[in-house]
Amino acid sequence: AVAQEPFWADLQPRVALVERGGSLWLNCSTNCPRPERGGLETSLRRNGTQRGLRWLARQLVDIREPESQPVCFFRCARRTLQARGLIRTFQRPDRVELVPLPAWQPVGENFTLSCRVPGAGPRGSLTLSLLRGTQELIRRGFSGEPPRARGAVLTATVLARREDHGANFSCRAELDLRPHGLGLFANSSAPRELRTFALPLDPPHLTAPRLLEVGAERPVSCSLDGLFPASEAEVYLALGDQRLSPDVTLQGDALRATATATAGHEHEGTRQLVCNVTLGGESRETWENVTVYSFPAPRLALSDPNAPEGHLVTVTCTGGAQARVTLEGIPAAVPGQPVQLQINVTEDDDKRDFFCDAALEVDGETLSKNESAELRVLYAPRLDDSGCPRSWTWPEGPEQTLRCEARGNPAPSVHCARPDGAARPERQRVSRQDAGTYQCVATNAHGTDSRTVTVGVE
Repeated sequence: AVAQEPFWADLQPRVALVERGGSLWLNCSTNCPRPERGGLETSLRRNGTQRGLRWLARQLVDIREPESQPVCFFRCARRTLQARGLIRTFQRPDRVELVPLPAWQPVGENFTLSCRVPGAGPRGSLTLSLLRGTQELIRRGFSGEPPRARGAVLTATVLARREDHGANFSCRAELDLRPHGLGLFANSSAPRELRTFALPLDPPHLTAPRLLEVGAERPVSCSLDGLFPASEAEVYLALGDQRLSPDVTLQGDALRATATATAGHEHEGTRQLVCNVTLGGESRETWENVTVYSFPAPRLALSDPNAPEGHLVTVTCTGGAQARVTLEGIPAAVPGQPVQLQINVTEDDDKRDFFCDAALEVDGETLSKNESAELRVLYAPRLDDSGCPRSWTWPEGPEQTLRCEARGNPAPSVHCARPDGAARPERQRVSRQDAGTYQCVATNAHGTDSRTVTVGVE
């Protein structure tokens, strides 16, 4: 109390700590027996007042100022009696905010953790901690700050590691008012997940054909090692404006994407095959030139694939517009021009194979394709010594069959009989009666041929 002997004024509570927005009753009193007047001076909002002869009580509400000093006064015997108080507010750490982390953080590089606790205080009673999971990375108190200071920020630099991928980071704030007779008020931010990644500087390795034929399917592959986490990587494979659908396989930190490349006539020419691997918002890309070409197989045509003997047959070999064809070793004069061969067919041409070869120059490389066709010559039967000897000698007793074979197309049927028309049964035991002369006749749709054979029995 401020005493004016023998009188004084008193204010209770002299020092108070109130939660921001709260209320407080102040009691202002004096020992002056008959004070002339008295009051309580403050800038804070008042809600109600109670009075007595030597006292008054006033309720202060919605207290928001960090610090205020109300004054209790009385007028007594022409003197002013005064008592000053001190009211401070505190605010719990209701808002604890961890600044958003990078969407992706490269392994081996530093990133910043920053925690904000706006409005909480007094700051001197605050302690902030940054945590990785349950592990405390840094802790800082703010003792010694001015009583009116509110809010706090804590920042730390952290080195990103592989094992930090998927880890939760958070901030914890503690407002310790236990020295003031109050409690410990604590709160934590919502956790934020960190995603770390590693992407090598080298571009992917692309395996692709240098040449791709229209309508053909060829495998392509793209691989990259040293990725983390490889499962999060995205692969883009495209041939020109045609996006491919790769199958991606992972093995540790290695990625391999395989796809099948095909192209139509509209893609002919030089096209870029592009492989792009994206991870953590960064990309690595490589490309190769692929030449798309059209090379239809040559066509080999026989004017009559089944020609009678003596007829004229035309053989034609045709290729694509840019291909040079060769028929039976005879080349075309210029690419795109056909080659023809005409022959009067004989028995020797039966089952003859003709070959048509086509060659195409693509991007400095010579490609080739071929086609073949078989000619069948239709001719009458022919009996000769190779298939039907004129003389046969059989030992008496064992089984024997008189059978001649004839050439001809279609294959002729052959029948052997005695001049009187009697035919010898097949696989019959040889006797002296089998000896003699036989007439063998070969027949097909184009004629007949006959031969006399003699059988001797010993």
